Amino acid sequence: IIFYFLLIRPQKEKEKEHQKMLAGLNKNDEIVTTSGIHGTVVNVKEKTLIVRIDENVKIELEKNGVAYVKKPQA
Repeated sequence: IIFYFLLIRPQKEKEKEHQKMLAGLNKNDEIVTTSGIHGTVVNVKEKTLIVRIDENVKIELEKNGVAYVKKPQA
């Protein structure tokens, strides 16, 4: 029981939060991938994203490759 509350439950909550973040991705969101690439979302497809990483440089990656969305700086 202790193992469940210390390890399994927090991991499930973290995974649920990550899936919610992936579902909420929109055009022009600034993201960081799991490999550390910073870019801006250009197009959102069902399972993939087109991300602009520099002028005239775009890549397509799986949504699961997104680590987090950068917060706008105040």
